[in-house]
Amino acid sequence: MPAKKHKKDDADFTGPALVKETARRIRLARSHWDAHNNQACRRERERALQFYERLSQTERAQLPQTLRVWLRYRSEKYFGEHRTPPGKS
Repeated sequence: MPAKKHKKDDADFTGPALVKETARRIRLARSHWDAHNNQACRRERERALQFYERLSQTERAQLPQTLRVWLRYRSEKYFGEHRTPPGKS
């Protein structure tokens, strides 16, 4: 039987690893967005925002601008608080 993979805890990420994981989460959310998979996109976007809030100003500057813009502005337009939550009719 193969050994279980150790899943990293969110608190384990610091410094450059946190920046890298944040960028990975944003890219994953964008790929779900492009595939029209809104539920998965929403979930990954929320996780990416949690990581993004932990970044300092200098670490935020290390993220590519296209990812920062998508996370803060474009996705807010479609997933913001002013939108109807999923599953509500």
